[in-house]
Amino acid sequence: MSMKRIVVGISGASGVCYGVEVLRLLRDCRDIETHLVVSPAALRTLREETELDAQGLRALATVNHSFRDIGASIASGSFPVEGMIIAPCSVRTLGALANALNDNLMVRAADVCLKERRPVVLMLRETPLHLGHIELMERVTRYGGIIMPPVPAFYHKPQSLEELVTQSAARALGLLGVDTGVSRVWTGHSEG
Repeated sequence: MSMKRIVVGISGASGVCYGVEVLRLLRDCRDIETHLVVSPAALRTLREETELDAQGLRALATVNHSFRDIGASIASGSFPVEGMIIAPCSVRTLGALANALNDNLMVRAADVCLKERRPVVLMLRETPLHLGHIELMERVTRYGGIIMPPVPAFYHKPQSLEELVTQSAARALGLLGVDTGVSRVWTGHSEG
């Protein structure tokens, strides 16, 4: 069995729990190697929103990359990866990607995936949206990116916030072709 690689970016938007859950779900996939890039703002959000510290977050990934290391392996199209997910994705990161401003490794790795026609899933965390946000989303979508705000699904009757986060994270990973086995799929019939 060959190892698949997925790049996980965690930007500074609120909702760092989505990135943490993506890493936890991927850790259970034995054939996937994760490459993590975390922005400085994400580390601040991590402290504000979770009990996890930077070391604990990095321990969830197979390989960790410095946010400023634009010469890292994932910055090159010759380094094969299945795709990338940025969870959560800030508007700053979206704007940099929409304008190909490859000034940090997270944006560079996503830009490389787009140029190599590899999927990039952006769990955009912003609301309400103004026209500038919508235009940035349109531009990245035209480049091949997938905008997937973490909108909760209620058809599976979640019992906790954790279930909502897991469902959204698993759904986003499904867009990269990763079946975590935890996503509840709507079948058209009620379970009751």
